[in-house]
Amino acid sequence: MLFIKIIFFLNAFIVFFAMIGYPLLLIILDKILKKPCIDKDYGYEPTVTIMVVAHNEEKVIKNKLDNLIKIDYPLNKYEIVVTSDFSTDNTNIIVEEFIKKNKKYKIKLHKTVKHGGKTNAQNEAQKSIDSDILIMTDANCYFDKKAVKEIVACFKDPLVGYVCGATIYTNKDDNNTADSENTYWNFDSKCRDIESRIQTITAGDGNLYACRTNEYIDIPFIECHDSSFPILFALNNKRALFDPKSKAYEKAGESDKDEYKRKVRMNRNIIHNILPSIKILNFFKYKWFSLFYFGHRTCRYLLWLAHILLVVCNIILAIFNGYMWLCFLILQLLFYSVSIISGITKTSNKLFKMMSYYTMTVYAQINGVLNIILGRSKSTWAKAESTR
Repeated sequence: MLFIKIIFFLNAFIVFFAMIGYPLLLIILDKILKKPCIDKDYGYEPTVTIMVVAHNEEKVIKNKLDNLIKIDYPLNKYEIVVTSDFSTDNTNIIVEEFIKKNKKYKIKLHKTVKHGGKTNAQNEAQKSIDSDILIMTDANCYFDKKAVKEIVACFKDPLVGYVCGATIYTNKDDNNTADSENTYWNFDSKCRDIESRIQTITAGDGNLYACRTNEYIDIPFIECHDSSFPILFALNNKRALFDPKSKAYEKAGESDKDEYKRKVRMNRNIIHNILPSIKILNFFKYKWFSLFYFGHRTCRYLLWLAHILLVVCNIILAIFNGYMWLCFLILQLLFYSVSIISGITKTSNKLFKMMSYYTMTVYAQINGVLNIILGRSKSTWAKAESTR
């Protein structure tokens, strides 16, 4: 039974550290180290390409282009490239018509030869880009007018290899799902802000992020830049930053079904992401990044396994070791029961909403793992319609 108890407490630590211990540790480190905000150079105005990845985005692509031609950046120093991932609706037609009507702007359309997913489309289109900075974005989010100027100014330091902006959810007050996602994202963004100021972040944001074009790295189609680029740059002793002043606006998923599908898709490479490189453990070389990745990524990517083992070990201990362990098991089952009921009833209670959201997130991880094991993970996915 000693071995079972060790497994139980080890996984209890993983859950606690991922969700409570690590954020508290970051807050303490922030108070002690008192690292300043990002040092920017607003006089730095390199050439910029804004790449928009789109697959069947006829509902939003015109609004996206309207938004991008109104940004606060010298007109002769930026271009827009729409890389259409084998769109079969009117996306390509809408983009081509927009280009004809707005000839004073540099706008291009790149059509992929197959539906290979977002990363494949980015890898293809990047080969034809020669600007200094490459900014990548999704079709269903919209830039703050100064977003490009803010994110570009972060590249003053040659050691900065990657910068992601902040997503602002525009519908956070509309329903429980959007409100829960907004609460989680605000919490996660605070962690990224502290990591960024101390050394480097461990993951980015697909709505708005940038790198130097000559430092772009082709990655496997099943991966995404949000998770891969910060790691790759950190392991090359470059910094990946989070800039809260570079803002993109998006609708959060408005249905549990949409949000769940999105999270399952995000976990299509979860096993690999637990520890993508053994080098991450070299604290002497990578310093704070090793701690940041363990707390912010490894522990979170292990939540699915930790919760399964907590229940299994608890059942065994309750059978053979008495009432204390039975009480622990009842508390676990009560947590899941309340979470499920809260999700079904759409409760307005903040605590119960977050319990339901958390449980959905862990279940999405389990589904992601099953997809990997069963060979169902793929680089393409159906978009969440309620975010359009």
